[in-house]
Amino acid sequence: MKVFFASVFAFAASVQAFAPTFGVGKVSPTLAESSTQLAMSSTIDLSGKTAFIAGVADSTGYGWAIAKALADAGCKIIVGTWPPVLKIFERGLSKGNFDDDSILSDGSKMVIEKVYPLDAVFDTPEDVPEEILTNKRYAGLDGYTISEVADAVAADYGKIDIVVHSLANGPEVTKPLLETTRKGYLAASSASAYSAVSILQKFAPIMNEGGSFLSLTYIASEKVIPGYGGGMSSAKAQLESDTRTLAYEAGRKYGLRVNTISAGPLKSRAASAIGKEPGKKTFIEYAIDYSKANSPLDQDLYSDDVGNAALFLNSPMSRTITGVTLYVDNGLNCMGMALDSLSMEGSRGE
Repeated sequence: MKVFFASVFAFAASVQAFAPTFGVGKVSPTLAESSTQLAMSSTIDLSGKTAFIAGVADSTGYGWAIAKALADAGCKIIVGTWPPVLKIFERGLSKGNFDDDSILSDGSKMVIEKVYPLDAVFDTPEDVPEEILTNKRYAGLDGYTISEVADAVAADYGKIDIVVHSLANGPEVTKPLLETTRKGYLAASSASAYSAVSILQKFAPIMNEGGSFLSLTYIASEKVIPGYGGGMSSAKAQLESDTRTLAYEAGRKYGLRVNTISAGPLKSRAASAIGKEPGKKTFIEYAIDYSKANSPLDQDLYSDDVGNAALFLNSPMSRTITGVTLYVDNGLNCMGMALDSLSMEGSRGE
């Protein structure tokens, strides 16, 4: 079983696509270059704090945007990356492929202190099947289960302060729910929802009191989004419900806050793999066009908008906020009617 990190994201990738959870930094206008970059960091100081971000494999995901916003506020950044793309990501870092997307507000570059291999569908070494152990894409790697990564982080950094769950996978995401297999449905739930439970379960004991856990969700958890299938909508609903329960349990037991961001659509590399057919727009392109046409705020959504929201939720400024699903989608979540529907032509008098 594979997990594709997505700065779910909002959206999960198809079975062949790695999903770092959506775009960030200085990218092409098509991938949404932000005009709001790092706007909050001047008022938040996270110096001396350490954040672990699960689900970073390039600079086009929401995970990267969150890492960058936290780094700009002085936070130390460590990340977890899906093992099959670990070498590619590390090679890109060493070659400076992400340098333009790493520039902070003071002109310096974000430093990722350490990259850990992480496959979040496995909780312990005993969970890893033979087919993964002998898979050449995992060759030379070990210690990538959630419990092992938590132990490694504790050994390297002691107590940390922030954990971000920015990953998801739905191997049958292009299938309607009515056609989704049990295996595909459970795989989506395992990789996209239970992985958050397990990560918090294993990392909470090594987090400082007052720390923060954050995940990424999508409006398909509560509204019908045709094309976002394979059980992913169910997995996102699970994730949001678990956010509330975990906020109570982790709050009382460890003094931690637990929140999730429901991010609007952004054209990341992972999301672009959903429903891609020659000569047609991808699912994410349709979703972006729909959002722009129907949201209360008629403006582009940038990865750094999610980064800034995450910075707030992971900072002392939100010390009393927990169990929340925060919508960062230009208000699309509140709409009950499609303004660009053919049946609405001429109704607005514009």
